[in-house]
Amino acid sequence: MTVSILIFLPIVAALLTLLFKNEMAKHVAMFFAVVELAIALYFLSGFVPDASLQYSIDAPWIPQFGVYFKAGIDGISMVMVLLTTALVPLIILTTYEHQYKNAKAFYALILFMQAGLLTVFTAFDGFLFYVGWEAALIPIYFICALWGGENRIRINIKFFIYTFAGSLFMLIGIIYLYLQTPSKDYDLQHFYNLSLDASHQSWVFIAFFLAFAIKMPIFPFHTWQPDTYTEAPTAGTMMLSGIMLKMGIYGVIRWLIPNAPLGFLNWVNVAIILSIIGIVYASLIAFKQIDGKRLVAYSSIAHVGLIAAGIFAWNIYGLQGAMIQMVSHGINVVGMFFIWDIISRRLGTRDISKLGGIAKVAPQFSIAFLIIVLGTVALPLTNGFVGEFLLLRGVFNRGIITAAIAGTTIILGAVYMLRMYKNVMQGELNELTATFTDIKGSEKLALGIICALIIIIGVYPQPLLHLSEAAVTNLVNTVSHKFITTKF
Repeated sequence: MTVSILIFLPIVAALLTLLFKNEMAKHVAMFFAVVELAIALYFLSGFVPDASLQYSIDAPWIPQFGVYFKAGIDGISMVMVLLTTALVPLIILTTYEHQYKNAKAFYALILFMQAGLLTVFTAFDGFLFYVGWEAALIPIYFICALWGGENRIRINIKFFIYTFAGSLFMLIGIIYLYLQTPSKDYDLQHFYNLSLDASHQSWVFIAFFLAFAIKMPIFPFHTWQPDTYTEAPTAGTMMLSGIMLKMGIYGVIRWLIPNAPLGFLNWVNVAIILSIIGIVYASLIAFKQIDGKRLVAYSSIAHVGLIAAGIFAWNIYGLQGAMIQMVSHGINVVGMFFIWDIISRRLGTRDISKLGGIAKVAPQFSIAFLIIVLGTVALPLTNGFVGEFLLLRGVFNRGIITAAIAGTTIILGAVYMLRMYKNVMQGELNELTATFTDIKGSEKLALGIICALIIIIGVYPQPLLHLSEAAVTNLVNTVSHKFITTKF
């Protein structure tokens, strides 16, 4: 069995989902999403956590143009496959209390998007990677445009222009690397083997960096994100924040720095400075937000800024921190957006100033909310702590001042997140919040799974770290060797 089943099953599932009536389509989509997770777990059971490529496929696709369907799973990809296949059924579960118009199309688009995401995370051919990159963008565009908020069209056009423009720069970089390979193909390993000078690598770095920086996003390429996250339907926001932004982070690790190591050396200080500016800037903006969903959106920018800084520090601590923090951030941000979805559905508002006292009438909801907040602010023994500790340890290698500024994401995040929780859940009930009812059914199940993952990963993160350790170590050593005598 090869990784191709993970890529093509969601496409088949999406087409089958379109054949069912709307209510049944939800259950069909959930069934196939769980099957996809089961296949990923089957791959995990036989996975050897070394630096080798496993469950691979390398078949001619358009061989006359050097295009091959080459995909597989190593330790880095395995973490991303598990994140994607675990979050998609969880996201579908969070929609069970919603009634979507033309729901079969909605769930089919989610499954199509999953196929694109898994293509990105498993592709080892540049052309295939680009196809997956664009294939993941198209479904989320329609999800936001058809089921988003009042300003969805204007915001969605901005989102599409940003991301599509970045993709074009990346495509130019991929084609350039293809033209430099002696065999004239898009094989990632052949890209790695190229020996371009520092000047040419700088241009390659810029081309890829623009695409990945927009997708993550990091400052100043972030302006599409808060509006898009706010206007998108909650499931769309979860797909964007929980999984899709990880495409950019993964791209930096797999495609940016290894393909242009000398270009990276020329631009690393700029990249780290932009990442750290994003941490402080987004955190300060989050303080002033009264819309809970928008506050979480800015919080996400700050956390991604720290992940980016850890990667650009380019050491094993930073990359391992990025790997586990991608998983933790995905879980936590899905949980936070689901919390605000529940509040919005029950009370018809996300205005924090209009809320208060909900813990008195919804104790189970308040406990779940608190656990997710604590994971988000990186309390020890929660999933957020492990990743942020390793990321700060990695950034520390760049200097104590850099690490100190980057560490403000923990301090500032704790302040605005705990203040948000206090204003929403504590204090006195009012006429609006007195009508709030506690979680039940699918809501309780989804929040229970999220809270369990936050605690389990926080208490025992070793299995996740072990999965990616060998692949990360091999990649860091391989790229660092290309720095030659340049002191990093």
